[in-house]
Amino acid sequence: MKPLHQPVRMHIASVGVSKFCFLLSLAFCGLLLLLIPALQPSARQADLPQPRPQVRPAQLSSLHHARYQAGSGYGRERDSDTKLKKEENIETEITRREKHGSKRETDSRAGALTGGKNGGLSGPKTRDLLELKDIFIAVKTTKKYHKSRVGLLTQTWVSKAQEQTFIFTDGEDKELQKRTGANIINTNCSAAHTRQALCCKMSVEYDKFIESQKKWFCHVDDDNYVILPSLLQLLSSYHHSQDVYLGRPSLDHPIEAAERVKSDGSVSVKFWFATGGAGFCISRGLALKMSPWASLGNFISTAEKIRLPDDCTIGYIIEALLEVTLTHTHLFHSHLENLQKLPSDTVLDQVTLSYGGFENRRNVVSIVGGFSLVEDPTRFKTVHCLLYADTDWCPKIKARHKH
Repeated sequence: MKPLHQPVRMHIASVGVSKFCFLLSLAFCGLLLLLIPALQPSARQADLPQPRPQVRPAQLSSLHHARYQAGSGYGRERDSDTKLKKEENIETEITRREKHGSKRETDSRAGALTGGKNGGLSGPKTRDLLELKDIFIAVKTTKKYHKSRVGLLTQTWVSKAQEQTFIFTDGEDKELQKRTGANIINTNCSAAHTRQALCCKMSVEYDKFIESQKKWFCHVDDDNYVILPSLLQLLSSYHHSQDVYLGRPSLDHPIEAAERVKSDGSVSVKFWFATGGAGFCISRGLALKMSPWASLGNFISTAEKIRLPDDCTIGYIIEALLEVTLTHTHLFHSHLENLQKLPSDTVLDQVTLSYGGFENRRNVVSIVGGFSLVEDPTRFKTVHCLLYADTDWCPKIKARHKH
C-alpha cells in the first residue's frame, strides 16, 4: 500500500508549474507593452514631413516673402493647392538630387572648352550622356515678329529640334502653329517691350522647363540661330545635376544693382549675368535650387526687388543669392557685338548666332554659301544649308558635317 502523501506532493508540484507559467506569460506581455511605443516612430516615419531645402539665414526673409506673395504674372488665376504641390515636388527633387547627384564646386571662370575669357569650371568634369531630347530650348518673342523672325526660325534650326523647342509669345497664332507645327505658348503677358513684360515671359519659361523634366534649360531670343550640334557638344561636357550657368555677359564687368531689403532702404549688390540676347543655359540641378525665387510667379517678385530685366534677374538669383559662378563663354553671340569680326571658318563651331536690327542691318556673320546677302540678309539660311545640305530648299552645296 502506497503512502497517501505522494499524490499530494504531485498536485503541489503541478500547481507550482502552472503558477510559474502564468508569471512567465505576464512578464512576456509586460515586455511587449514596453516595446510597442519604441516601435511606433519607425512605423510612422514615412508619414513625417520631408526636410525642406536649407536656405542661408540672410535669405530666409526674402524666401518667405517670395513664397507668400500673390500675383502669378501670367494673366490667369493659380490654384493654391496646385501651387503648394508643385513647390513640394520641386523640393523633393532638390533633396533627391543633392543626395544622389554629383557635386561640383565652381571657380571663377576658367575653361578652355567654353572659350571663356578667364576660364570656366574647376575640378574634374563629369560628362553627361546627353541627347537633343534632353534639352528644353525656349525662344522668347512677340506676336508682331511671328512672320518676320519666328517664320525664319521655324524654317531653319527649329525644324531640326521641333519637339525640344518652345516659342513663348504674347498672342494666339493658330495659323503659325498649324503651318509650322511649332510648340507655341501664349504667356498672356503684355506685348510691350518692358521690364515687367520680359520678366513675365521668363517666369512662364522657367515653370514650363521645370514641368518638362528635361535636363537643360536654354533660353534664346527670336533673332538667334542655334547651332544644335555645337550646343549638344557643349552641354555634354557638364552634368545636368551640377550647378552650371553658361552664357556670355554683355558687359566687361559685373552689374551693380540696388537690392531692396526693406521699403525704407536698400543695399548694393554686384553680380555677373549672361545676356538673353545671346542666349544662356542652366542645368536642371541649378534650376531646381532657383525655385524659391523663380517658380510659380515668384520670378516677377524677385525682379521687382532689384528692378532689372529678366536676364539680369536670372544672374541675380544664381550669382548673388545662390553664389554660383557664371561660366563665361564666347560661343554665344548677340546682335550687340560686331558679328563681322567672327572668323568665317569658326562660324559653324559657335552655339548661337544673331544679326543686326533696323539700325545696323549689315551686322551679320561673314560666311559664303548658296545665298547672296540680298537673298539671305540674316545669313541664317546660308548657315542652315551648310549644316543640313539635304534640306529641300537649299542650293546644292557641300555640307559641313559636325561630329
